[in-house]
Amino acid sequence: MDLGLNGRVAIVGGASQGIGLATAKLLAMEGCRVVMAARRKELLEEQAAALREELRATRGGDDVLGVPCDMSSADDVRQLVARTVDAFGGIDVVVNNAGGPPLGRFEQHDDAAWRKAFDTNFMSVVWMVRETLPYLKQSSQARVINITSTAVKEPIDGLILSNSVRLGTTGLAKTLSRELGPYGITVNNVGPGTTLTDRIRPLIEAQAKAEGRTFEEMQAERARRIPVGRIGEPEDVAAMIVFLASAQARQISGQTILVDGGATGSVL
Repeated sequence: MDLGLNGRVAIVGGASQGIGLATAKLLAMEGCRVVMAARRKELLEEQAAALREELRATRGGDDVLGVPCDMSSADDVRQLVARTVDAFGGIDVVVNNAGGPPLGRFEQHDDAAWRKAFDTNFMSVVWMVRETLPYLKQSSQARVINITSTAVKEPIDGLILSNSVRLGTTGLAKTLSRELGPYGITVNNVGPGTTLTDRIRPLIEAQAKAEGRTFEEMQAERARRIPVGRIGEPEDVAAMIVFLASAQARQISGQTILVDGGATGSVL
């Protein structure tokens, strides 16, 4: 199936590892010109260079740019968009992904923690859409895709920052889908369930150590709680993101789609 992504320009946040990296790779393999954004400059440059080399070997092109960017900084976001337009002339796809807020219950977080979570996971989307909107309006296949969490459907204990702030992003996306729909711009959210990323692995390892068990035992136990019987991989989430960026997804907008193997208990 031709996804209609060849030659499209995509910005992917959090692209130095995990779901962001898997998404950048899959978009590039579908022919997108990809701008990879992340805070860790050295790791980002390393991953961008590796992807360019892979593309040269498989597709004969290397349209990948790594741009260091702290998504919680409005100035960084402006510079990211400017560099993207300078390099590729426009923007078609925006993947808002900035990682999750820290763990903790209500009494463990001060005002600074709340502000950081708000800027990282809500205002980053506001800033990205604001800066990219003039270019998205010019695109014939404009897509905004926000990476949130299953917590927007079923709050997760010990993740009050994520539970709270990501719901704001979900409301923003639904409203944007209605406001921007007349321009042909779709806006959707993807909510990953338990996925083996660099954020989840240390949590499983810490739990295993605390209980005197192996990582493999804890992983298998978590997998048994998921109806499909396995923990997700970053590529599972990336596949949904890429489909939502495709030409075939033109009628899907204002939705929050979970990639969790059926684990979330909510009906809607």
